[in-house]
Amino acid sequence: MKKENDLDCIKSTARTFLYLDINESPYGAVLVQHPFTNSGMVCLQNDEGQEFVNLLEDDNALTRWREVMKDRIQECENVYQLYLMVNKPYRIAFLKYTVDFMSRDDMSQILADIWISTESPNLDPNMSKSKLVSLFKKANPKELMNEDELKVFNEFEETVTIYRGVTSYNADNIKALSWTLDFDKAEWFSNRFGEEDGTVYETEIEKSHILAYFSRRSESEVIVDPKYLIDIEKSQSQGSDIRMT
Repeated sequence: MKKENDLDCIKSTARTFLYLDINESPYGAVLVQHPFTNSGMVCLQNDEGQEFVNLLEDDNALTRWREVMKDRIQECENVYQLYLMVNKPYRIAFLKYTVDFMSRDDMSQILADIWISTESPNLDPNMSKSKLVSLFKKANPKELMNEDELKVFNEFEETVTIYRGVTSYNADNIKALSWTLDFDKAEWFSNRFGEEDGTVYETEIEKSHILAYFSRRSESEVIVDPKYLIDIEKSQSQGSDIRMT
């Protein structure tokens, strides 16, 4: 990892992302998937003012839009401005391909922001759990966590009880990085989609295997190295003694 950002290389990667295909949704051009736009309908400047164009149907408009976006990428003065241009579902992928050009401090800030602002980062196919763990281990704790979070993190006891709530959507992803200190929050996650058969698991983990603590979403979230999750059992609060090893 570099001591300072190689902003030119990061911008070059962003331009590569810009030329990825725009994926249409069942809603047509109104809602699309792309690193730099959520809609195929965008406003572009022309000689007479501004016009709405359909990027999915007008190749000329798509070319013009990409030129505008290339200029905006080039105008970014730091890596965080550039990162914020990328839509949330693509941010882990963007980090994957730019992390080798980032400073440790900026990587730490961006990793934290991705984790607390992106839906289901544990399930993102663009980065393996082992790679995510390695990034958390490389991060600067003072940049990864805010002052209050770092204080809680430093005051953990040698062994900590943690919980994880899963639904049918992520039932196979129990040995994940994200857990919580709060049983009630885990229970909320187990029922978040209105399911009645969600499950809360609990285990104990040594402080040395906790990589970060985040409280910014009021989730009392702990990030752990999953390979040290040894004895996981269904929470006794749910009336079961099922155990996983």
